[in-house]
Amino acid sequence: MNTLQAIIIAIIEGLTEYLPISSTAHMGFTAALMGMPESEFLKMFQVSIQFGAILSIVVLYWKKFFNFQNFDFKFYIKLMCAVIPALVLGKLFDDKIEAVLGNQVAISGMLVFGGIILLFVDKWFKNPKIDDEKQITLKQAIIIGFWQCLAMMPGTSRSAASIIGGMTQGLSRKAAAEFSFFLAVPTMLAVTVYSVFVKTWGENTSTPMKGYEMILQDQQHIMLFVIGNVVAFIVALIAVKTFISVLTKYGFKFWGWYRIIIGIILLFYFWNNPTQVEKDNAASIETTMIQHK
Repeated sequence: MNTLQAIIIAIIEGLTEYLPISSTAHMGFTAALMGMPESEFLKMFQVSIQFGAILSIVVLYWKKFFNFQNFDFKFYIKLMCAVIPALVLGKLFDDKIEAVLGNQVAISGMLVFGGIILLFVDKWFKNPKIDDEKQITLKQAIIIGFWQCLAMMPGTSRSAASIIGGMTQGLSRKAAAEFSFFLAVPTMLAVTVYSVFVKTWGENTSTPMKGYEMILQDQQHIMLFVIGNVVAFIVALIAVKTFISVLTKYGFKFWGWYRIIIGIILLFYFWNNPTQVEKDNAASIETTMIQHK
């Protein structure tokens, strides 16, 4: 990975992390279209630059997170309880999730499926009762946390899953989007810390390494990590402000059509130009079929 490629992927992360269109899918597509090999460092990089996107939310809503004069203890309790389902299920299904990351055909299909869902969301939830995060109960926060777990399938979108989850609990589009942003901070921070400091990448290779070991491997990796997080932070600041206004005014239909159109285009592209992961999966299936004959 060179500096330009890192900047492009970071821009994609910043633009898409809080939009209901799946940042994982878009970063994977971008890397594949740039011809980047499916390396362990690339996988780790795509996760680690979420830290920059997290900081954008903390900066934009710093009064919410650091209002010590009127400290809202319930706010932090709701976030901590809502993030537990993702932490538990994410740990249990980590290997299966990683196995799908390089399968761009499957991710493209999820992009289309999710887009179809978004076309109808505004019709399903017409009468919101909650306009502010303070009105959300602990039970509702936990339910939204379980909805967020749907995004473990790459291509689903954490933002879309948690926002729709919020709307099922009576939240307005704006309130659901903002709670989704708040919930993203502990969720993505936990994922980033796990990926950088706990997870061993390339366990089945000759050189398994922790994420921080890959980052500190040479100066180039350190520079890419820093640049990626800075770019993701700046772009996410702009994207979040824009998304709130567009979502409040136009709803989900625009994002639904976007997902469907992009998903179909990429589905055809990757079907005819399979990645190495898809070739390996096809070869594995073919071998299994031969063995059972």
